[in-house]
Amino acid sequence: MQIPKLAIIIPCYNEELCVESTCVRLLEVLDMLIAKGKITSDSYLYFVDDGSVDKTWSLIEGLYQKYPQRVKAAKFIRNYGNQKAHIAGLEGVRNIGCDCAVSIDADLQQDELAIEKFLDEYQKGYDVVLGIRNNRDTDSFFKKTTAVMFYKLMNLLGAHIPMNHSDYRLVSKRALDVMELYHEKALFLRGFFHDVGLKTSTVYFDVKPRFAGKSKYNIYSLMGLALNGITSFSIYPLRIISCLGFLMAVFAFLVGLETVFEKIFFNNSPNGTATTIILLCFFGGLQIFCLGVIGEYVGQVYREVKARPRYITEKELK
Repeated sequence: MQIPKLAIIIPCYNEELCVESTCVRLLEVLDMLIAKGKITSDSYLYFVDDGSVDKTWSLIEGLYQKYPQRVKAAKFIRNYGNQKAHIAGLEGVRNIGCDCAVSIDADLQQDELAIEKFLDEYQKGYDVVLGIRNNRDTDSFFKKTTAVMFYKLMNLLGAHIPMNHSDYRLVSKRALDVMELYHEKALFLRGFFHDVGLKTSTVYFDVKPRFAGKSKYNIYSLMGLALNGITSFSIYPLRIISCLGFLMAVFAFLVGLETVFEKIFFNNSPNGTATTIILLCFFGGLQIFCLGVIGEYVGQVYREVKARPRYITEKELK
């Protein structure tokens, strides 16, 4: 296989504290890989500014002026979210041209030296190489717990993704071409690249402490990501609701039989006021929950039917 042209995608949102040092470090990684003959000399970085409100974009423009052949970038008109930034990066480098692309967080907590291992797997013929973190020792107890719950919930409800895989991965030009065929607006990349069927490998890496700024992920963004992934790749929740509805109907039928039996044979209507109130509250809450799940799917369909653009690019440097 010939030496590939590599593009490294770096989504950014309010990363003024680290974007310059991240650029310098990743250019060093590119130089090291070029010296080893792993990538071509025209490999480049592609920053995606996800509607930052600080100095991130002006710093990226400065980096573009300093390294015009090695730094490319795009700026959203507003904040669209991390997934849309990754999608924009993948679509952007496909249009500019590359043989493979790696996406990595702007804070470089993910080990940038693992990119060499990604390329080794790519040279073996893999179209998708997933980065899997070895552990979560750098996370707080709360973040570690919610992350584990996120992955377990996703897999339990049918959106299968490897444990501890975020969006640190390498994808080939072939994978980018396949992604272009998927026109859904809320594309869930972790599920897509895992389930698309292309030849896939994994690389394990250690996570470093964040050296500047703070993480933009929180419990709300994780919940939104989970809901998007589940409604995009699984109908298990709808099937669970169908099963619950059947079980509720069977339960109601049995309770009705028991009431009729006591009335006919014992001339006694069960009192059970407290039990009735509890059951009404329980089943009322269950029904509202089920309607909420169905609403998520209806909302997903609603967003797709409107066919609005995934994002709007305000500026692009290439």
